[in-house]
Amino acid sequence: QVQLVESGGGLVQAEGSLRLSCAASGTIFSINAMGWYRQAPGKQRELVATITSGGSTNYADSVKGRFTITRDNAKNTVYLQMNSLKPEDTAVYYCNADRIFYRQLGFGNRWGYDYWGQGTQVTVSS
Repeated sequence: QVQLVESGGGLVQAEGSLRLSCAASGTIFSINAMGWYRQAPGKQRELVATITSGGSTNYADSVKGRFTITRDNAKNTVYLQMNSLKPEDTAVYYCNADRIFYRQLGFGNRWGYDYWGQGTQVTVSS
């Protein structure tokens, strides 16, 4: 099976930096787009940034110029470098992979869709 595992969250002061990582595990052949989303208390989950397998990126307006999304296709890992953090960036951050081609034991090679990590808390103090 395929799993996404995030790491790198924590507590940081305003204007500080954090780097999130999300690694996909399993026998994976390719991953389409990957991205980061976040959900603050009492709010809906929102897109932060996405990156295609070819490296094209998309950012929410609120993080443009402060956050950078990158990926290492050989490691099936996506990163989110967050700089100049603000208290309003406080949220649980979730990793997503929209389509993964992998080998499922007993079933052969197949596409799977819409995978999510367990979430990692980011707290920015003022």
